[in-house]
Amino acid sequence: MALADDLNKPIIAVTMGDPGGIGSEIIVKALADPQLRRRGRFVIYGLHDLLSYAADMAEMNVFWHRDQHENINRLNRQSIVVADYDDLTWPTITERGPSRIGGETSMRFITDAIDHAMIGNVDAIVTAPISKHSWQLAGYKYPGHTELLTERTHARQSIMMFVGGPFRVALATIHEGLFELRHQFTIGKVFAPIDLANQALKEYFGIKQPRIAVAALNPHAGEEGKFGDEEQRIIAPAILMAQEQGIKVSGPFPADTLFYKALRENAYDIIVAMYHDQGLIPLKMLAFDKAVNVTIGLPIIRTSPDHGTAFDIVGKNRANPDSMKAALHLACDMALRKRSIPIINPN
Repeated sequence: MALADDLNKPIIAVTMGDPGGIGSEIIVKALADPQLRRRGRFVIYGLHDLLSYAADMAEMNVFWHRDQHENINRLNRQSIVVADYDDLTWPTITERGPSRIGGETSMRFITDAIDHAMIGNVDAIVTAPISKHSWQLAGYKYPGHTELLTERTHARQSIMMFVGGPFRVALATIHEGLFELRHQFTIGKVFAPIDLANQALKEYFGIKQPRIAVAALNPHAGEEGKFGDEEQRIIAPAILMAQEQGIKVSGPFPADTLFYKALRENAYDIIVAMYHDQGLIPLKMLAFDKAVNVTIGLPIIRTSPDHGTAFDIVGKNRANPDSMKAALHLACDMALRKRSIPIINPN
């Protein structure tokens, strides 16, 4: 019976990210939690030697099985297995910082995990941080995981959503400079996160009719065009389009009071922010170590800890695994919800 129960658990792919970063450390520390390990089966796409070193630094015994990455498929019965890329050469155990080899290696991990998710070998992907600089050094054009995932899964579009503490936040714009926003800001840019967030909250969070609030771009929501007219020209029409499709969405609301109202009154299920820092400053203020990045709009599930490679603390056993734990728990929740399997209480 126990084996049948284990095989019914979702299979979560965990990519190690840049080998020169803290990915190996936060993965080992997160999966050392027995409550988390009861929730799913986990396949780590990474380098066995670096993971073993991270375990040794944390004074843990190796608790996983090792196999060649070519052998990974859904029939694997192990609770945790490392899909080892021993054909890749990493300079030294203590190597840190951005590098060409780091970019090439982390790209192998994530592209293989995406391909396995697309054919159903795994139910979700959780990505440890990559270095955008390493990807640039390796010749890759993608500014981050989100753009790679969108292209490789042939998604029409995708949006970054963040879950942390009392907030869920979706972003209308992602990797655009603030002063370049005027060239990227369209009705479609605002409508997309409303539409995709509505779908995601229904499919993965079990909310029948999500309550969505949209933040304004300008101070005081533009004050009838006095401080900018984007609210009237772009945001309001996008909200109207969504309302005409039956989505329960309202706004645009001044951003300086919207998050307060959402927190104090529990008035909304998600907030659509217009740009990166507008949405993430309040979320990280309340859930810095436990925030999770979710890519919505893809045909597969992807979550990630909401932090970077932290090259400065590599090898010092100081990395906090809480955001990785939260990303793994959320991936299990989403995978179970998608398969219509009752969510297992981690306690």
